[in-house]
Amino acid sequence: IIAVASRAAHLPGMVASATPLPVIGVPVPLARLDGMDSLLSIVQMPAGVPVATVSIGGARNAGLLAVRILGASDPALQQRMSAFQAGLEQMVLEKDEALRRKLLGE
Repeated sequence: IIAVASRAAHLPGMVASATPLPVIGVPVPLARLDGMDSLLSIVQMPAGVPVATVSIGGARNAGLLAVRILGASDPALQQRMSAFQAGLEQMVLEKDEALRRKLLGE
């Protein structure tokens, strides 16, 4: 379960207290405090109410974490995640090469 919350960010903790399923909290940035209030609210859950927390505005990473959790028992999903990660690695290598060419003339 991915729970997105802002300000006092009660939603992830409330959901986690009501289900045995994993809960991933996503703090949302607002005009004041840039989401720090949400982040601190989500990570400070009491014992027995675990909530995995990603970065402020980190909905993409929340989705990827959920896929990894599900992939622990689904080899096909795990394989797709591995392919996704390989694609990210390739993208970084291509950007590195382009930057080196631009800066160093390589």
